[in-house]
Amino acid sequence: MPRRGVSYQKRVQDINRIYDDHAKDGVSNREIWRRYVYPTYGISERTFYNILNASCETKNTMPEDVQMFFDFDHGNK
Repeated sequence: MPRRGVSYQKRVQDINRIYDDHAKDGVSNREIWRRYVYPTYGISERTFYNILNASCETKNTMPEDVQMFFDFDHGNK
């Protein structure tokens, strides 16, 4: 089993945040991938679905002590 790095965990977290923001508005999964995820991350639709599934695994949650290093938009809030 490949080891998951912190950057992967950050990407999973970001993509799930994007998904959650738009899914509640009734936007389809394909449309979320096409409009919001693909332009930023350049991943395939299949990878998008794999990442949504990966978010359920506890090994893909980012540890608290590392999160502050990946909070790139903290000044934009």
